[in-house]
Amino acid sequence: MDLWQTIILGIVEGVTEFLPISSTGHMILTNQLLGVAETGFVKTFTIFIQLGAIGAVIVLYARQWLFNWEVIKRLLVAFLPTAVIGLVFYHLVKTYLLGNSAVVLGALLLGGAGLIIFEYIHPHTTGGVGVDREPVNTVAEIVNISYRQAFIIGLCQAVAIVPGVSRAAATIIAGLALGLKRRVVVEFSFLLAVPTMAAAAAFDLLKSLDQISVNDWKLLLVGFLTALVVALAAIKFLLQFIKKHDFTAFGWYRIGLAVLFWWLVL
Repeated sequence: MDLWQTIILGIVEGVTEFLPISSTGHMILTNQLLGVAETGFVKTFTIFIQLGAIGAVIVLYARQWLFNWEVIKRLLVAFLPTAVIGLVFYHLVKTYLLGNSAVVLGALLLGGAGLIIFEYIHPHTTGGVGVDREPVNTVAEIVNISYRQAFIIGLCQAVAIVPGVSRAAATIIAGLALGLKRRVVVEFSFLLAVPTMAAAAAFDLLKSLDQISVNDWKLLLVGFLTALVVALAAIKFLLQFIKKHDFTAFGWYRIGLAVLFWWLVL
């Protein structure tokens, strides 16, 4: 992996981490397009670079949410099932799933169809309009999310250990189905990424530390900074997007990408 490939991957991570289209899936597909071999370091890079994206969340939300104990308690409850499931299946995912294009494309295709179907049947988004059509009895603030709702969202997030599923899509669909307002569940998804991605990156680094060279650390730093800057813009874009749109377009994008990639590359 060279410097330009690192920058491109950082841009891809920053753009896709918080959109319901799977950042890990996009990283794996981009690696293939760039001719980057799926080595142990590349798999570590794919996990570590997500720290850049969550750095953007900390920059934007630190004063507003991250030091609010009521929010932190709900994030910890949501994080717990993901941590347990991720720890149990870590070896399976990194050895057999991370880097597997067929798994990614299948998950993108099925997840895209799931997004479209959910938005079609979900009563809050009739006519393709998001928050303006949501009833007044939906949960309107993160601190009003129940611990049960937080735990269920965390369970759904755990499904995203499969590359291509999308952590953002899993948490957002779960939150909407549980009666959270679109803005609330999107922001909760942002914040939940902080402990989730930090724990995943720290755990993987501890496992891989002796295999990372000085030059590898430079690439990790460049990828981190690139993802952070780009993710700042991506978060602001998504918050504006959901004011007038649902996630159907992302579903069609996922399907189109899976079909196109399968036809052209595989």
